[in-house]
Amino acid sequence: MKTKIDADRFRVRQGSRLRLTRCPTDVAPVYDSKDHYGELLERQVDQLSELQERLYAADSYALLLIFQAMDAAGKDGVLKHVMSGINPQGCQVFSFKHPSATDLDHDFLWRTTTCLPERGRIGIFNRSYYEEVLVVRVHPNLVRGQRIPGFTTARGPFWKDRYQSIVDFERHLGRNGTRIVKFYLHLSKKEQRKRLLARIEDSDKNWKFSVGDLEERRLWRQYMAAYEACMSATSTAEAPWYAVPADDKKNARLIVSQAIIDALTSLKLTYPELDAAARRQLKEIGRQLAK
Repeated sequence: MKTKIDADRFRVRQGSRLRLTRCPTDVAPVYDSKDHYGELLERQVDQLSELQERLYAADSYALLLIFQAMDAAGKDGVLKHVMSGINPQGCQVFSFKHPSATDLDHDFLWRTTTCLPERGRIGIFNRSYYEEVLVVRVHPNLVRGQRIPGFTTARGPFWKDRYQSIVDFERHLGRNGTRIVKFYLHLSKKEQRKRLLARIEDSDKNWKFSVGDLEERRLWRQYMAAYEACMSATSTAEAPWYAVPADDKKNARLIVSQAIIDALTSLKLTYPELDAAARRQLKEIGRQLAK
């Protein structure tokens, strides 16, 4: 039975030039059966619950998880299953859609910055500031709506500057105690077609389908190029990207949860220790309660 999950093999190395055509969307399952999958996920959920409790108690670090993907890649399913054991008091989830007029009156990092997790908490961004170098790069006309002084055209240097702004921003967060882990759920175009059809054919899933999904699917190659450029430029040792094979939903959940466990474990979190005076006081309170 397979028990060790090596999430690190899907990590995008800093300075590497990513080619998604060379990254698998489907790999040999890390589980042996449906029951084994359930056992592994339950074990990981328990580990995450314990690590989150330590994170909350230590109150020194925050963890930010970022999820990006093409439509129907399974982001919501990953969050539902992997984070099922997390205490809601210590977790915050934000989904970012089209920016508002207020958002557009600020720099492109502003609206997500206001949603960053506090120390001791896990923050989850379902889509994020990376939309500004993904969707906006595929639809560069959107930049004009941001009214950036001196902007003329969204060419190479413009995106390079945005990547640098993101890297600088994430390094700043890292220096101040926020650990960042980023996941791209790598779905094949064939599997996306299958899942979109399922949304159309199943009346209970009709609400998930949008005509816009089909329009974006026609721009698949442009999106893959944008993801490659983005992850190549912004995956760092402090804030890595993981290109997670997502054709098998169960496999993707196990890989993602292991990567989160690895990140939290690396922080070497411990419960706060009381000094001698506080311990004596606690013992005295215990004696009084015992009476």
